[in-house]
Formats: sequence, structure tokens, C-alpha cells
Amino acid sequence: MSPNPNTVHPITGYDKEIYVKPTIKNPNIVVGDFTYIADSEFESHVTHFYPWSRDKLIIGKFCQIAAGVEFVMNDANHQMNSVSTFPFYTLEGWDMKPPKAEDMPFKGNTVIGNDVWIGQNVTILPGTQIGDGAIIGASSVVSGKVDPYTIVAGNPAKPIRKRFDDELISMMQKWKWWDKSIEEINCLIPILTNSNLEIVKEKIKEFLK
Repeated sequence: MSPNPNTVHPITGYDKEIYVKPTIKNPNIVVGDFTYIADSEFESHVTHFYPWSRDKLIIGKFCQIAAGVEFVMNDANHQMNSVSTFPFYTLEGWDMKPPKAEDMPFKGNTVIGNDVWIGQNVTILPGTQIGDGAIIGASSVVSGKVDPYTIVAGNPAKPIRKRFDDELISMMQKWKWWDKSIEEINCLIPILTNSNLEIVKEKIKEFLK
């Protein structure tokens, strides 16, 4: 039986791991095929995200999201260019109109690449950009930009090391295995899971010819 990206529970009889894409209801959350989370639902992990929010959460294909991960969106921010950060306008009884959009911090969309592994209890802050193949260590707090195929960890998350040398990283970014058909990916599994990176390089060179 071929893998189906529209299956909610990819492990028979186990409901604590789901493919995210077929469960999404919020049109401002975009998730690629076969990305999963170690939980029975996803959208509660996306916080401060309202019908009027301006940003989007975009996640690529084949990402692995552990339990306890939180994607914090831009509407978590408070006005910072005034002497008080208290959000009077959100609470009953206070005489304040909502601030202008330009008075509120806005970091843009949160974008996660393909084949990204996000460890347990990670917090991803608004506007974060995580490149393909990155690994985020458990309990990290991530903001800004994470380069492709880089391991980061800590609070704030900082680069630990690149996963591969620059040549292989460049090849992986050109190859984009996650965009292949299911049938092709099934045939590529021996390469995708081979720990001998020199053999992997030679194989990818052949594919890129």
C-alpha cells in the first residue's frame, strides 16, 4: 500500500502521531505533505493566531515536529513604541482603540523548510525562517533565520554545527528529494538513509546530471 499524505493517523492504532496537512482548518496555516507532529492534533500548537492576524505559518514537506512545540505568531506582540506595553484595547472597560498596524511589532510570516526536525518543547517565535534540513534541539527558543542543514539549540537558539559540508548542502538544495513522487522517494530511501555521505554524494551527482 502506497503512503497517503491525506491519512490523519499514519501509524495504525496509534493516535498520538498525525500527518498535519489533512487536519488543518485555518487558511493561514499551510503545511506540506507527510509533515507530522507527535500529538493527536496540531492547531493548538499555533498560538496568538486570530482571524484578523496578518501573518501566515508555512511548513514544508516531511517535517518532524515533536511533542510540546509551540509556534508563537505575531499577535503575541505588544506595542513597544509607547511608554506602556499594557494592551488596554484588548480588555473590557478600558477606553482605548486598537493601535495602528504600524505601531505594532511585525516580523512577517513564519516559514519552516522541508525535512526539518523540531525537537521536543521548542518555541518558535514570530517571523522565524528555518531552512531545509535543519535540526532544532529540544527546548530551544528560535528566532530570526536558521540556515539550511544546520543544527541549532539553546535559548536563544544558536548554531551548533552544519550537518554536512558545503558541497553536500548545495547538492541537497538543488536535488530537493521531497518534491519527487512517492514512487521515486520509495526508491531513494536507501540513499536518504545511508550514513556513508561520500556514497550519497556520488549518487546525488548522478541524479543532478
